[in-house]
Amino acid sequence: MEMTEFSSPLKLTNSGNLSLFFIGTGSAFAKENFSNNLLIIKGNDHLLVDCGGICPYALHTYGAKITDIKNILPTHSHADHIGGIEELALTSRYSLRTRPRMVITDEYKKILWRDSLKGGLTYSDSNYGKPLFFDDYFEQIKPLLISKAPRPFYSADVGSINVKIFRTEHIPLVGKKKNWKKMFYSVGLLIDERILFTSDTRFDPELINWMTSDYKIEAIFHDCQFFPGGVHTFYGDLKNLPGLLKKKIFLCHYSDKWQEFEPEADGFAGFAKRGIYYNF
Repeated sequence: MEMTEFSSPLKLTNSGNLSLFFIGTGSAFAKENFSNNLLIIKGNDHLLVDCGGICPYALHTYGAKITDIKNILPTHSHADHIGGIEELALTSRYSLRTRPRMVITDEYKKILWRDSLKGGLTYSDSNYGKPLFFDDYFEQIKPLLISKAPRPFYSADVGSINVKIFRTEHIPLVGKKKNWKKMFYSVGLLIDERILFTSDTRFDPELINWMTSDYKIEAIFHDCQFFPGGVHTFYGDLKNLPGLLKKKIFLCHYSDKWQEFEPEADGFAGFAKRGIYYNF
């Protein structure tokens, strides 16, 4: 892997290698590093993973526009991950007369529209007196269910980019037995069967063991918080992972207290940084 610094404007294409660019790396209320939203780039294809409320502004600081985004995958319905999707929908519809493509299961499509997007998008124009729906704004890329165990696991292609989507334990229900149908919907990604991006999750050794056992993972971009409890992965729990595994882990979704920590000294690859291309 090579890391190269961003130079304006942000480019959504490259020579064909797999590249990850973090629009932001911060937690929900971080101010310094925007929100943890990720852009995947490969050849002429791109995929924005999450579009939080400040994502359109963050893109602007990189010399790009929200309407440049043609493909998106939301991981779950918290504002720092979906708060900017309404702007993407409206500007694409009324400025470009286009529909961005969204990688989304039928299950989450219903949840996202009903609980988050419907209020702001249903009556955005007269539509001859009829309400608007999800499909008026987005073209669905429906992932294929490839396995139900050890948890729901899907696969989808966005051009040359393959993403495998797995459920995460971001906000689990109380109880020992997992019920994915009743649990808050949240997912992480396996990118081109090489890169693990957890998105938001509590500490989940089962997930890490599964991915590192079944796939040749080159790098892991892992959710992180600096205090125990809560609904994210505690830094202290990640510190206890095996040394060879920690060397692959870049920490993301961190708060503005990040400079108080030295992840490299604790055996990690480091903090993921916004404005950097991670080239594989």
